[in-house]
Amino acid sequence: MSDFHYFDAPNATHVTNHTVVTSGSIDGWEILLQHTAPNALHNSSARYDAPKCDEDTRVEVTSEIMGWIKDLNGPQRLLCMTGAAGSGKSALQQTIAQLCAGCNILGAAYFISSTDSSRNGAFTVVPTIAYQLGLKHPILKCSISAAVIHDPLIFTQSLQTQMDVLIVRPFESLRRSEQCDLSTFPYAILIDGLDECNGKPITNANLRHVNAMTECKAEDRQAELLTAIKNSLLNNDLPFRIFIASRPEWAIRTALGTDGYLNELAYHIRLSDQYDATEDMRRYLRRRFEHIGLSIRDPHWFTEGNVETLARAGSGQFVYVATVFKYVSERRSSPVHRLKTVLNWTPDDGQTTRPFEALDTLYTNILLSAKEAYEAVDTHSGCDFLLLFRILLLEVVGLLFRDVPRAILHLESNGLEILTSDLHSLVHLVEERSDLTYLTTYHKSLEDFMNQESRARELFVPEARAYTHLAKCCMRYIIGSPVLKFRPVPLEDLSFSENCLAWAIKKLARYLACAVAIDDEIVDFTRKGGWHKIDTALPSGRNIIFEQWKEDSDWVKLLSGVTDGLKKRKPEAAAIMSN
Repeated sequence: MSDFHYFDAPNATHVTNHTVVTSGSIDGWEILLQHTAPNALHNSSARYDAPKCDEDTRVEVTSEIMGWIKDLNGPQRLLCMTGAAGSGKSALQQTIAQLCAGCNILGAAYFISSTDSSRNGAFTVVPTIAYQLGLKHPILKCSISAAVIHDPLIFTQSLQTQMDVLIVRPFESLRRSEQCDLSTFPYAILIDGLDECNGKPITNANLRHVNAMTECKAEDRQAELLTAIKNSLLNNDLPFRIFIASRPEWAIRTALGTDGYLNELAYHIRLSDQYDATEDMRRYLRRRFEHIGLSIRDPHWFTEGNVETLARAGSGQFVYVATVFKYVSERRSSPVHRLKTVLNWTPDDGQTTRPFEALDTLYTNILLSAKEAYEAVDTHSGCDFLLLFRILLLEVVGLLFRDVPRAILHLESNGLEILTSDLHSLVHLVEERSDLTYLTTYHKSLEDFMNQESRARELFVPEARAYTHLAKCCMRYIIGSPVLKFRPVPLEDLSFSENCLAWAIKKLARYLACAVAIDDEIVDFTRKGGWHKIDTALPSGRNIIFEQWKEDSDWVKLLSGVTDGLKKRKPEAAAIMSN
């Protein structure tokens, strides 16, 4: 067999049948190590307390993932698991990494974290994976080292170029060397937290050439990494099976969508939608509470009803029960007292107790990031993201006519989808048909968070402010609509403009009743003929708009309350309205 040379470059490493020879003083492996992220490894000391699945929990999904990984003849070599924030994706990845390591099939793992600057970017992903793969075989290690010596600027180049040079070509060289049984090579590559990967370049001052790297949007960098995996690892005849976990944010959502470039190539697990974790959450809490019972010598300090209440409140997302346990198990306090605090906790001005602080931080980070992205778009200038999201939670959790609220709120086409585009880890817009959409929240506690100023803090939007905005939007829409009488036809046969006007009229009284006092706006609405338009529309359209006479009487009662309040505050304004 002839000698194998990966690169014939000055000072390169040469691999022969029996020996490995390094010429010159440049050490490519040492250079590679400078560009890796040790904290991203599954067994890193920085992740010594990394969450993982409890025994007897997440058994079904773990079995499905391991079955897929071990099915080497399976047609899809990429598994993407998406799930809501706090659904337990990282715990599953850690568990799978440990299982693969135990079976000697773990090729590499990379755990991205937005809170760790050494592993929250994309430019250390490929070198760190290459490092772990290189440890599995000396020839592969030498080929990777030679590639770095040949092109020390490789770490400043595109992710696909890095993947080709540091993984694909060295592995092809290993295959050609015939000195490795590829059927025994560890083949599982795991990447966790794709959504937490930002678009920033490496900023380590000790590294050379970092100025060549440019900053971009996080979602673009995530898409670049996915594209590189497709073009380099999936399109080449390599034995790797790749498991990626992420919140369902833009990059992976579009890649896996109907027309996405990974749609047919990836096996997709929708963790929050396909697996109900409630029973596993019961086991998690029961086991940990029983352990606390041993330490305090009181096995009856909690009840099964307590466990059930907390598991239900978690809405299937493990982060809730993990947060509860972390709070309850504080060793300097009574678990009995702290459990009662969680079960009975209500927000109170000046209250220092924050049992859901970790959960609140999660919501805050996601919402602030989405707010920044939404309000940075030119066409959203002047739009208040938090106000619109608060309205969305108040009005369309459940059934909604998708385009009607959009038109009245003066949002662009697909405005509701755009508003929630960076919130898919918290909420989900489900389209039942072209004119009907459901908004669902993955976390029941999200609505509790948004309703409580003590939790939401700077993100808090009072209900009254949301209803005030809705009332103004309805009045503005009614004033801008032509005078019309509703046709005596079923609601579904109304035109779009009729449907919008009917919605605005039907909702106006309730919104005004719940809003803060907006006397000037009501007077302006009156002077511009708003009530006249409603009077004109109602005689023939009463049953269409209100559907039942009870709703009609409620509408009148609510409006009367608004008028009575106006009379007390501004009699002259009420007189104008009466006329």
